[in-house]
Amino acid sequence: MTKAELVSKLAERGNITKKQADDILTILGDIIKESLQKGEKTVLPGVGSFSCVDRKAKTGRNPRTGVEIRIPAKKAAKFSVSSALTDALNTQGKSKID
Repeated sequence: MTKAELVSKLAERGNITKKQADDILTILGDIIKESLQKGEKTVLPGVGSFSCVDRKAKTGRNPRTGVEIRIPAKKAAKFSVSSALTDALNTQGKSKID
């Protein structure tokens, strides 16, 4: 699903304009980003949670040349799917998330 499709569905189901839906989606992304920058976890009930993890520095290899390269330590975003969403995807018949 593209952002435009998501905005359309959000506008339709929320009975709001597409502009308002786009603003909500943008604000949600900003809130999640700010939360991760602070090292906080953000939970979207029924969907999953975003958290920030520290990746250690490591040695990698350039696949084209085979030369070893040093990959620096960094922070990365991690998304964990909720059990409710996993269960909905794996139930027979009509899913609960439709």
